[in-house]
Amino acid sequence: MSASLRDEHRWNKLSQSMSHFHNHFKFEFDQIYELADGSFTKRGLSLGLYLRQAETLKKQLTTHHTIEEMYIFPILAKRMPSFKEDEAHLKSHQRIHEGLDKLGELIHEWKTSPSTYSPEKMRECLDSWREVLFNHLDEEVEDLKPDNLKKYWKPEELDEIPI
Repeated sequence: MSASLRDEHRWNKLSQSMSHFHNHFKFEFDQIYELADGSFTKRGLSLGLYLRQAETLKKQLTTHHTIEEMYIFPILAKRMPSFKEDEAHLKSHQRIHEGLDKLGELIHEWKTSPSTYSPEKMRECLDSWREVLFNHLDEEVEDLKPDNLKKYWKPEELDEIPI
């Protein structure tokens, strides 16, 4: 591989990797939202399986953010202001997790008492944090694009960032 191709790969690796994860989260969120009206039964899902899908999204987002906060953001924050503790990305994580906590409470309620499931409550919950989630996912990818990274890093330094 030529040096220029290797550098191009280095510059694109972070945003492309993050984009892969983030697009998956958006797809899952949108699917859960779409099926909230009860149409999950038309796709062969019971309420329990639908709720498990929502719970999986909750767990995956929580795990993803935990990894970012413990291993990736501290490295990026050394040079990139938007990844510092008091800046946008971590503040967005907090707001997203407030929504995830509400979702977790509803999932628990409906697993315990399935007859109380409410499509309106599910969509209301999802609506309450969708915008912050989607904006955050897009902004994080944007901050990791080559044009922005080049302001703070050398290509060989990017290999040390654990993505």
